[in-house]
Amino acid sequence: MPLTLTRALEAVLDGEDAEALRRATARLIEVYRSGAPPSAQVLRDPVSAAAYAAYRMPATHAAVSRVLRYAAEVVPGLAPRSLVDVGGGTGAAAWAVAEAFPGLGSVEVLDGSADALALGARIARNGPSVLAGARWTRRDLAANAPLPQADLATVSYVLGELPDDLGGRVVDAAMAAAGVVVVVEPGTPRGFAAVHAAREQLLAAGWHLVAPCPHEDACPLAAAGDWCHVGVRLDRTALHRRLKGASLGHEDEKVSYVVARREPAALPEGRVLRHPVTRKGMVRLEVCRADGNAAAEVVSKRQGPRYRAARHAGWGDRWPIGGTDPAD
Repeated sequence: MPLTLTRALEAVLDGEDAEALRRATARLIEVYRSGAPPSAQVLRDPVSAAAYAAYRMPATHAAVSRVLRYAAEVVPGLAPRSLVDVGGGTGAAAWAVAEAFPGLGSVEVLDGSADALALGARIARNGPSVLAGARWTRRDLAANAPLPQADLATVSYVLGELPDDLGGRVVDAAMAAAGVVVVVEPGTPRGFAAVHAAREQLLAAGWHLVAPCPHEDACPLAAAGDWCHVGVRLDRTALHRRLKGASLGHEDEKVSYVVARREPAALPEGRVLRHPVTRKGMVRLEVCRADGNAAAEVVSKRQGPRYRAARHAGWGDRWPIGGTDPAD
């Protein structure tokens, strides 16, 4: 059975002081829900790092995994050999990349928290060989030092915690370091604002979008005061439920993201923006379209293959406007 992040977390966190983890988790939740950039290092000690790993790694991993799946659908030949994970903390994004791309040969995780990096390295020793051999490097992003060169740079759950000017410098550094950049933030208005700023910065630098956008025009949701995000459902572990005081066996992580690269990609004709609404004989989709507009589309049973395609469509999926039935 392949090693998984869940098993790795269990192997490393088993035996930790449960009450200390609960207190640290409550503090982290309060910090992240405040919506303001932290004024000090959040993962400031081993207990905070352990709480973060138990509470946030599964959700971050699930979100980045879904984003990478969307990117690979648009660029089927996407196969990075090297990764730099910027602000990677305990390495959740690195786990997602290693699982998505079996040919990955090298990983470097950068973060300002020595405790997060040390814990991430311990967790990674229970994972794939590329993670077990990863480099875990302490780096102050405000220092403006160049990032290590890599095929892929991930910047996940980082920009929203930085001042706007520093966030822009981090995106510039990622573009200088890699041929593909993945930016992931919480699917909130603030998180989307950080993603949208990165999108505009990437486009202004001459980069090309891969996902989620089916076009490179102005974002119609931002123009309307809305925000683009997608929901990712993940199973909660027993430890996760205990730390959050939760009863449900799953949770829905809302995520905003952008993936871009130096070369143009064959973008889809549309992207589903919300959960499709299914009624007898019809499906209503909210779609961002290749022409730069976002609008509702109602697909009826009389439309045959197009209707079957709509019934298979999910929030965040490409919308095959040509009517291809994904079941065929």
